[in-house]
This record gives sequence, C-alpha cells and structure tokens, in this order.
Amino acid sequence: MKIAIGCDHAGFGIKNAVKAHVESKGYEVVDVGTYSADSCHYPVYASALCEKILGGECELGILICGTGIGMSMAANKHKGIRAACCSDVFSARLTREHNDANVLCFGERVVGIGTALDLVDAFLGAEYLNNGNHVTRVAMLSDIESKN
Repeated sequence: MKIAIGCDHAGFGIKNAVKAHVESKGYEVVDVGTYSADSCHYPVYASALCEKILGGECELGILICGTGIGMSMAANKHKGIRAACCSDVFSARLTREHNDANVLCFGERVVGIGTALDLVDAFLGAEYLNNGNHVTRVAMLSDIESKN
C-alpha cells in the first residue's frame, strides 16, 4: 500500500521521522513536500496529497502542520477526501473504522513524536467496518458533498 505524506513548515520537524516510521512498517511512501522548514502555505501540500489519493496513486494520506486543523480544512475541500484531525489514538482508529477517513491530519505543535507515531499506527492499522450505520453515514457525507 502507498501512503502519501505532506507537511508545511510547521510540520516539517517530525515529517521525516513519521515517514521513516511508515516505511519501517512496510508501506511505500510518496512525499509531496515540503522539503524544508522555510515558511510555506499548507493548502499547496494538502492539495498535492489529495491529488495522489484521488488519482489512485496512494490509498491513504498523512498531513502535518502546526495544529493539523488547516491541513484538514484544506484537504476536506477535495471531493472524495475525508480528512480527520486527530490528537488521540482512539479518534485516529475510529475515524478509519467508522468514517472511512482516508487522510490523517495532526499538528506538530499539538502532539509529540511519540503520540504522532501512535496516531499513525492506529490510523494505518484500522480498516473501515463497511457495515450498518457506518455505510449509511458515509453515504450521507458523500451526498452532502455532491450537493455542495
């Protein structure tokens, strides 16, 4: 499975550690940048990552900024992306299982590297339950998205 990863300058400090961790789990990683701590604009990298998922090159994505909020907002502007900003393991696991989220977002300024790696493990280790009310609710999200 290919995982896309991206960050802005505020997430650059832990991106490479997260990337190495994901690769150590046997995933192939597509890094969409940024590649330095120089100030940049998070929507650029969120969009680049979403294009990788929507184009079929990657199945899931991880976006890192200062809080995770900006990245999740930018990613969710893309039809077909369900990005979740998480700072706890329970939410990271359940957003995959219940919401069929395809992008995990978090903030370097909010979580430390240990928690970041735990979030990634929970997200990548979970699978969409694809049954019952979960299917109904994800379909409802898609309906809202198509109307707007």
